[in-house]
Amino acid sequence: MYKTKQGECWDKAAKAIYGSEKHTGYLMQNNFPLLDIAVFSAGTILNTPDLPKDEEDTPPWRKRK
Repeated sequence: MYKTKQGECWDKAAKAIYGSEKHTGYLMQNNFPLLDIAVFSAGTILNTPDLPKDEEDTPPWRKRK
C-alpha cells in the first residue's frame, strides 16, 4: 500500500515505490480502477504488490532465459 502525494503522477509513484519509473506499467496494471487519474490528490491509496522476479532490477545480461 502506498499513499500518493498531492500532484504526484504514475511515474513518480512508481519511482517512489519500486525505485524506477520503468515499473509504471506494472503499477498501473495493479491499480486498474484508478487509471482515469493522471495527477493524484494527496492520500490516494495504491496497491503495491511486490515485483515479479522477472521485473526486478536484474541487468539483462544476468537474467536467465
